[in-house]
Parts: sequence; C-alpha cells; structure tokens
Amino acid sequence: MKITLNSTHVSYFTLGAYFDTGLFKYLYFMILFILYLLIVCANVLLIVVICMNRSLHEPMYVFLCSLFVNELYGSTGLFPLLLVQILSDVHTVSASVCLLQVFCLYSYGGVEIFTLAIMSYDRYLAICLPLQYNRQMTSNKIIMLVALSWIYPLLSNFFFSQAVPLQLCGNIINKVYCDNYYIVKLSCSDTTVNNIVGLTHMFTVIFGLIILILYTYARILKVCFSGSKQTRQKAVSTCTPHLLSLLNFSFGAFFEIMQSRFNLKSLPKLLRIFLSLYWLLCQPLVNPLLYGLQMSKIRIVYKNLLFGRKM
Repeated sequence: MKITLNSTHVSYFTLGAYFDTGLFKYLYFMILFILYLLIVCANVLLIVVICMNRSLHEPMYVFLCSLFVNELYGSTGLFPLLLVQILSDVHTVSASVCLLQVFCLYSYGGVEIFTLAIMSYDRYLAICLPLQYNRQMTSNKIIMLVALSWIYPLLSNFFFSQAVPLQLCGNIINKVYCDNYYIVKLSCSDTTVNNIVGLTHMFTVIFGLIILILYTYARILKVCFSGSKQTRQKAVSTCTPHLLSLLNFSFGAFFEIMQSRFNLKSLPKLLRIFLSLYWLLCQPLVNPLLYGLQMSKIRIVYKNLLFGRKM
C-alpha cells in the first residue's frame, strides 16, 4: 500500500488502543508470552509428529500440517510486536513494519479459510465418494491444492496493497495491532476503489469458499443420516474437529468485523481488545488441541511416543 500524509511520507503509526495499566503490563506480557510459547510448541509438535510418522502421510494430514504452519505464521505476525508494545511506553511502529504486519495477518486469514475449504473437500471425497478417493486425491493434486492455499492469499494481498495509493490525514490506529481497515479510515482521499476491490474480493473468493464448505458438509451430513452406523461414526470422528475449527474461526472473524465496523465503545476496553484479538489468539491455540485430541490416529502416535513403542 503506497501511503502519503498530505504529500508527506508517513514514517510511523501510533497504536492508540493501548492504555496505562501500570504494573499489570508485566502480567499481560507474561500471559501473552506463555500463550505464544504454547501455540509454537503445540503446532511444532504436531508438525513433527505428522512429518516423522509414515502412518500419517495421508492427504488429510498433509493439509493439517499446512494448517499448523499457517498458525505459526499468523502468530509470529502478531505476538512479537504485541509483546514489545505492551512493555513500551510509546506505542509507535514504523510504517514499513506496520504494513508488513497487515500483510501477514490478512494473508494468514486467507490461507486459513483456503485450507479449511480444501480440508472440507478432502473429507467430502473420503466419505461421499470413497471408491474415487485415491484416484481423485493424487500426489500432484495435493501439492497443487496446498500451493494454491498459500500462493493465492499471499499474491492477492500483495497486489491489493500495491494497487491503490492512499493519502492519509492521520497516523493513529485505534487498535493494539496494525489493521488495514483502520489505515484506510485514516485516508483523506477517495477510498471508493479500495472499498470496491475489497468487497469484490470478499464476495467472489471468501463467500465462494464458504459456500463450498457448506455444500461439502451438507453432502457429508446427508451420507451420515442415510448410511450405516459405522459410516456415521467415521464421519463424526473425522469431521468434528474440522467443523469446530471452522466455527471458531468464523466467530473470530465475526468479532473482528463487529469491532472494526461498529461503535462498541459501550463495552469495556479490555473486552474490546480481546474481541479484536480473538481470531488471532484462539484459532492457533485451539486447532492443535482439536486435532491432537479428537483424531484417533494422532492420539495413537502420541501414545506410541510416550510409551516408546515402535511406529
């Protein structure tokens, strides 16, 4: 995103949502630092488990591995700067670092929804078309789907950030991290093109992926109700983590939209900050728990590792 401030280059932004918490800032720092460590350890552990065990070298677990890598990517885009800002007395960030964070967080969201859509498609093939699964889900197709889930969000976010230059009339972002919507709100130039591009992208890509996810799970549910008890149990055991992950991410995105688009000043400030962080805090933390505890193959590998059995 090319940015000028009344024809003068903007060198930094001020994150205006921070407030003086006194000695509590050290408590908040420790809580968030521990959360970040948990996110990193949990996701790295699952990535290692999947990569090191041949029994997990299946399409579903390859997509899971991509999902866990994305959780690490999104968390790293948020936590380091957040932790520094909590301890800092001056909540400023350079324009280049701020825009880099915007790019990381928005591309993280794009990769997340793409990966969840691919995982729902994979479960649809496995449950609704089991005889065609191996023929449809080839190695080349798996590589193509994983590459698409990363390349498109990264390239599209880079393209949209460079497409329309903005002239800003301020540099105060009323959040605890850099947010594209709040930067656009600072513009004193016409943002019609930005809004059109953003809405077009949302309706054509994001809603398209959501429709794909809803369609695949509707078909899966139809098979569950019409199939045998064994089919229903298999579908429930493999799809429950995916559905819970999708719901958690959707709730987080809804909270973020509510926080950004509507006036929620009647809510306590700490609650508003939590709502704006929910999709970046809870999704990377919840996903390893969901898939690590709910999926039987991963649980078996954990037990084998703990008790020293051979794979």
